[in-house]
Amino acid sequence: MDRLPFVDEHTVLVDAGPEELWRRLLVQVERSLSGAAGARYARLVRADPVAAGGPRPLDGGSAFPGFLVAGFEPGRELALRGRHLFSTYALVYRIEALSDGRSRLRAETRAVFPGMAGRLYRLLVISSGAHAFAMRRMMAAYRRGPRAARGTRAA
Repeated sequence: MDRLPFVDEHTVLVDAGPEELWRRLLVQVERSLSGAAGARYARLVRADPVAAGGPRPLDGGSAFPGFLVAGFEPGRELALRGRHLFSTYALVYRIEALSDGRSRLRAETRAVFPGMAGRLYRLLVISSGAHAFAMRRMMAAYRRGPRAARGTRAA
């Protein structure tokens, strides 16, 4: 995955320790990537993998439409990779414990966009800001936790 060119990195501070953040990450990744819209998009761009599968709860070899869990270090790192007609890519989440009981979550995107179609796809998805917008929304969900992501309020 390190051989893929760097695209961007998003960081968020979370008021939770690494164990709690890891739990949030797994729940939110499953929720974000297993939806029907993602499956339709994966089929449209001929993603590999095209469907969810593999072990649950998440572990190495678990799959979502467009992503395969390629690295799994509980409490530390979750690496996803995939490919489709226009790109080969990786999304790597890293958790860092902070001294005040909080955690830092980093999400690094790496990708290659081969050929003219790949360059056009990069323009539409990366250069347009669509990818950054989606990543900011996902990172905010990890900060809030699963209850907030579902729209329920804490008592």
